[in-house]
Amino acid sequence: MNRRPGRSARLKLTLSYAGFLFVAGTLLLVVMWVFVLRWLPTNDPRLIQKTYGAVIIVGPSRSDLLRGFAPAAAVALVFLLVFGLLGGWVLAGRMLSPLTRITDAVRTAGSGSLSHRIRMKDRQDEFRELSDAFDSMLDRLESKVAEEQRFAANASHELRTPLAISRTLLDVARKDPTGDRDELIERLDAVNTRAIDLTEALLLLSRSDRGNFPRESVDLSLVAEEAAETLLPLAEQRRITLDVTGEAARTSGSGELLLRMVTNLVQNAVVHNLPEGGTVTVHTGRDGDTSVLRVENTGSRLPPELVSTLTEPFQRGTERVHTGEHAGVGLGLAIVAGVVRAHGGTLDLAARPAGGLLVTVRLPAML
Repeated sequence: MNRRPGRSARLKLTLSYAGFLFVAGTLLLVVMWVFVLRWLPTNDPRLIQKTYGAVIIVGPSRSDLLRGFAPAAAVALVFLLVFGLLGGWVLAGRMLSPLTRITDAVRTAGSGSLSHRIRMKDRQDEFRELSDAFDSMLDRLESKVAEEQRFAANASHELRTPLAISRTLLDVARKDPTGDRDELIERLDAVNTRAIDLTEALLLLSRSDRGNFPRESVDLSLVAEEAAETLLPLAEQRRITLDVTGEAARTSGSGELLLRMVTNLVQNAVVHNLPEGGTVTVHTGRDGDTSVLRVENTGSRLPPELVSTLTEPFQRGTERVHTGEHAGVGLGLAIVAGVVRAHGGTLDLAARPAGGLLVTVRLPAML
């Protein structure tokens, strides 16, 4: 929107200071004049005398006082006006200098450089609070942009892999028309399925981070039972004992996203478990004003530095890479973190001393 240029803030403050000083001086002179008039008669004698006990007040007439007072008052008002303009300009410049630094930082950030910080060292005031808030915003924005760039690079790499495999299979088939066609179709189908799963996971992750979904009352205990029932064949195939315990835990959110969240947690607990004889426990309940979901599984011991990266997209960790149809695409816990964040909850991952992982999800409870 094109707008006509207006007065600068410094000029407005200068005029405000000068105007205030001028008005204050005028009022002071008026008060002085009115106060003096109380002691002067309305006639025009050269001298007056009023006796208050032993005190005698002597003064000129009104006409004589006016001839002497008016020029001096005019000079005083002109001086106050000039002094107010000059002093106001200097004071306004000093007051607005932090705002100039903030404006320069905003322009720098707008040009694409997010590494610049104001780092104002002045005393705590409104400008310092604005500066600190802007620096904090730049910190979060720079971190978010770096995360999105890393995510885009990883997603491109993950999507390129199945496409490259498909092209290689097709090139081999083209050079060897007598090859096993059924095997080629089966391998292409597996690669294509993985690419579709990855694309759907990326879309779901994007949707969960936006948080603009319809909300309804959801009981996490029922969601946990549904997810466990779906993954029970996988658990039995791997000889994993899957238990769901606890009580009702209602929250407000998207039933579809919360089901995907619990399903990802349970599937992750089943897949990344002991070769056989492992356990997965899903527990729901209330803790004050929060609804709690805990998913605990046995497995190999996990170093703390690995656990802290498991919610990052495409971070699989060497100890947790498995093959097979349920190996996943490296977005399971990232989707869980996005769903929890979109529902205003918290996600905590802790390595069990005996091996395995304990995942705790806390969401705002709904009565």
